[in-house]
Amino acid sequence: MRGHESSVFSISVHASGRYAITTSSDTAQLWDLDTFQRKRKLNILQSVGIQKVFFLPLSNTILSCFKDNSIFAWECDTLFCKYQLPAPPESSSILYKVFAVTRDGRILAAGGKSNHLHLWCLEAKQLFRIIQMPTKVRAIRHLEFLPDSFDAGSNQVLGVLSQDGIMRFINVQTCKLLFEIGSLDEGISSAVISPHGRYIASVMENGSLNIYSVQALTQEINKPPPPLVKVIEDLPKSKLTSGDLKIKVTTGRVQRPAKSREKQIQTRILKQDLTGHFENKENELSDGLNKKRLQILLKGYGEYPTKYRMFIWRSVLQLPENHTAFSSLMDKGIHVAFLNLQKKYPIKSRKLLRVLQRTLSALAHWSAIFSDTPYLPLLAFPFVKLFQNNQLICFEVVATLIINWCQHWFEYFPNPPINILSMIENVLAFHDKELLQHFIDHDITSQLYAWPLLETVFSEVLTREEWLKLFDNVFSNHPSFLLMTVVAYNTCSRAPLLNCNLKDDFEYFFHHRNNLDISVVIREVYHLMDTTPADIHPDSMLDAFVALTKGQYPIFNQYPKFIVDYQTQERERIRNDELDYLRERQTVENMQAEVDQQRVEDENWNQKQELLRKAEETRRETLLQEEEKMIQQRQRLAAVKRELKVKEMHLQEAARRRFLKLQQDQREMELRRLDDEIERKIHMRDQEIATTVKDLEMRHLELESQKRLYEKNLTRNQEAVAKEMREDADAYRRKVNLEEHTFHRLIETDQTQNQKTQKLIEENLAKAEQACLNTDWRIQALHKQRCDDVQRNECYQEMAKLLRKNRRKETEVLNAMMEKETKKWKEAEEKDFRLKSEKKASALSDASRQWFLEKEINDALEHIEHPYDEGSRCQNEQAASSCLPRTSPLSDISEVGSSTWISLNQRKLQWDAMEQDLLERVRNLRQRLAAQARNRCQTPHLLAT
Repeated sequence: MRGHESSVFSISVHASGRYAITTSSDTAQLWDLDTFQRKRKLNILQSVGIQKVFFLPLSNTILSCFKDNSIFAWECDTLFCKYQLPAPPESSSILYKVFAVTRDGRILAAGGKSNHLHLWCLEAKQLFRIIQMPTKVRAIRHLEFLPDSFDAGSNQVLGVLSQDGIMRFINVQTCKLLFEIGSLDEGISSAVISPHGRYIASVMENGSLNIYSVQALTQEINKPPPPLVKVIEDLPKSKLTSGDLKIKVTTGRVQRPAKSREKQIQTRILKQDLTGHFENKENELSDGLNKKRLQILLKGYGEYPTKYRMFIWRSVLQLPENHTAFSSLMDKGIHVAFLNLQKKYPIKSRKLLRVLQRTLSALAHWSAIFSDTPYLPLLAFPFVKLFQNNQLICFEVVATLIINWCQHWFEYFPNPPINILSMIENVLAFHDKELLQHFIDHDITSQLYAWPLLETVFSEVLTREEWLKLFDNVFSNHPSFLLMTVVAYNTCSRAPLLNCNLKDDFEYFFHHRNNLDISVVIREVYHLMDTTPADIHPDSMLDAFVALTKGQYPIFNQYPKFIVDYQTQERERIRNDELDYLRERQTVENMQAEVDQQRVEDENWNQKQELLRKAEETRRETLLQEEEKMIQQRQRLAAVKRELKVKEMHLQEAARRRFLKLQQDQREMELRRLDDEIERKIHMRDQEIATTVKDLEMRHLELESQKRLYEKNLTRNQEAVAKEMREDADAYRRKVNLEEHTFHRLIETDQTQNQKTQKLIEENLAKAEQACLNTDWRIQALHKQRCDDVQRNECYQEMAKLLRKNRRKETEVLNAMMEKETKKWKEAEEKDFRLKSEKKASALSDASRQWFLEKEINDALEHIEHPYDEGSRCQNEQAASSCLPRTSPLSDISEVGSSTWISLNQRKLQWDAMEQDLLERVRNLRQRLAAQARNRCQTPHLLAT
């Protein structure tokens, strides 16, 4: 934000916060704080110079003060020069340095190097007062008005900081020095006052910061003002001169924050030569208020301050606040006329309803007519809503309103006040004949265009703020002001009213809010009050304001008592009739006789007054209508009872039907549940069958795998046996080779023997050896066949048991397998034992053969040495031949192999037969399950049938 060539010594911000003015000695610039852009620049001659440029509070006016004492006012938006203040008088000419403006922007205070203060009225654009400070003040450094809560922005206290460091606060109206802060020892450099005027912050010359409480310094701030009007009469035909404007500020007893020094109180000097002043006792109100001054302020501002409106109303209406009398009225309780108030006026807030009910009951106990006044709730409701927290004030405000502003309203009760409406019609005829003629042409009477506004005291057609503003003026003026308001409301609305042609449109207009400025209406009321002739003016027919008396409330009997008594009797009779109707203790004939008797008495009593007789006839017709309504209500009640009985029968029949239907639905639901259960069981059976089939198939696969496993084991065992036999044969061959090698050695040793003897011995040895081998193979083959037979029989038995146990329980199968396993282990141990015994036998045979060979070798050796005869040799051969087997080893081996293959083929055929039998059983089981499922599927149809 550049643009100043010299230092900025003043910044002023608009009340909206959108604009700001910065001031230097050579220029002033207007800135837009939303964009921080410069809008305008004030250029002046270098010889003049700017003293200060600032916004006036709560307005769009810019005030510029120059060093040549010229002051200009500018429009903020257009920067158009609105006015220029004239030059001050030469007798008190000072160079302005400091300025201060009141919060309402009406008064400008200016000072400089002098002990004089100039007060300018910015509305009148003239200097209206010059205040002379004490002689010790030679120059003024700072000025600031002290805000007050009761002055509505027209600040009366001005703080003046002088060259001696003391800030003095004076009343610019009385020119009285109220208090001062600072001293010669502790001077003030600068000071500022809080926006609400409660505190003063000052920077001292020694650098400290002091904060003062205004309430502790003086008691004349923030309190209700004294009488607001003081009349000072000027001398006739005399003009005020500049010397006459001068007022000297006199020192007196000054309150200081730290020190209190008392001086002699001097009277202030007024240069005006006044004859004196007096106070009008008639206008003086309680609490120090003055009615005339209030009326002047009301005409200026249009309304009272919201914060002090209730206080002013209580003072203007002079409410006595009779607590004892009001308590006695409240102790009587709720009046019978307002027991059912909520039925006719349904109010959402229960508290507000209770307050309205109590206020209306107090009014009815105060005067009997208010119990029969139909529009009393409409009249009192806005005041009840306004004073709902203070029922005493609410009651007294409504009572004061009825006594003064509702005069002559009840003379034609229960009809609207014809006399009051006639006054309004006369005033309207005088001021707007065209509008009245329009009403007459469309058959619109004052009961339509005036009475709705009066009975609701404008609460239906005005908002809360507009209504408060109106009654600020109503309570501050003569009671005829309310009637003139009705005329002004019609005349200010003449344009829409002249466009209305239907009665419904007029009724809607006077019962709803309209686009109307209440300030215009109030100004029109004051105009009518001033321009209406005295012969038709309502104030000539209405009494002046009379306040409620203290101690006890006045008697209110401004109404035809016999009408009220009659209505009271009628209402009491109707209430009794309603009670009798509710209790069914009185018949229609007795009520008719009572009505006829009452009619005769009423006709004799109301012969002289036709208007009142019409009112009586109206009430009688109303009563007859009520009686007819009661009869009709009884008839309707009987018809309703019949209808209720018929409806009850229908409901019972419908209930019976619903019960039967419910039972039928329950049975159907039970059948459906049974069907679902059957289907679920069938489904479970199917699942079980499928599971069983799968289990059987798995069992079949297991059996197949076991079969293959057994075949594999048999093949492996056969290969092992063949391998063992081959190994035994290989061992035997090696043994034979060894023996042959030994025998060859024997032969080599006996080469010298005869060839025949050697050959015979060799053959005999071969035959003996062959006989031993054949015996061994036969023994082994025989043992193998026996083992195979035992194993085959055990396998057959085991398979048969497994099949039987599989049909029974799986646990039995396991137990059987464990038993078989035990038996197998036992058999293996037995076979192992047999094998060991066979090996021992073989070892013994080998030992015998070895022993035989050794013996033969020894015999041969001995024979070589000692030959023996032929006879003994033949006997030995025969004995050896008898010991040898009759078959060869190769034939024995072939017989053993053929028997083993025959047993394997038989076992395979048995496995195939068992497999075919198992598959046949599975097929039969599936057929039986399918047949059972088909039979179950037919069951739901049989149940449904």
